[in-house]
Amino acid sequence: MKRKIIMASVLVLGAFITFILLYLHFSAGWMYSCAITFGTFSYHLWMRLAVGYIMDGIMHNRADLTKSWYQPRKWEKPLYRLLRVKQWKQHIPTFAPESFSPELHSWSEIAQAMCQSEIVHEIIMLLSFVPLLGAVPFGAFGVFLLTSVGAALTDSVFVILQRYNRPRIMRLMNR
Repeated sequence: MKRKIIMASVLVLGAFITFILLYLHFSAGWMYSCAITFGTFSYHLWMRLAVGYIMDGIMHNRADLTKSWYQPRKWEKPLYRLLRVKQWKQHIPTFAPESFSPELHSWSEIAQAMCQSEIVHEIIMLLSFVPLLGAVPFGAFGVFLLTSVGAALTDSVFVILQRYNRPRIMRLMNR
């Protein structure tokens, strides 16, 4: 998965640069729209990679599992049941599956990696709204809002997944 995301990020950045250069040469409106679109997608992809690598450099998959931020809330179980997380969780891709492997790590290390992953996706959710600033010079606020909300909702799936699975991992850890 890691390789695919990095490759997609490079390709989308390449498309952005290509359309910028084409627009500068031909001044076609559709090239301008493509440049903005690929630029926005490029931001979303590269920002995700940057946040993940920065947080890994800071946290090193070592989180304080006792912090209240990581503790399950009373309202979470009913929400997860409503969202049917159990039915779809196995279909969600993982950027670094080795971080969650019981063959490579203890349950405590896996739980800490889950906490770091949660924080990474929460930061990404917030940063997903930065492109709204692009609506000021480029217009099309609705398009920027839609992509920002879509990106934030996508990352909320990963936050939900970490929070859904962590109590189970904690029970295994405490055995």
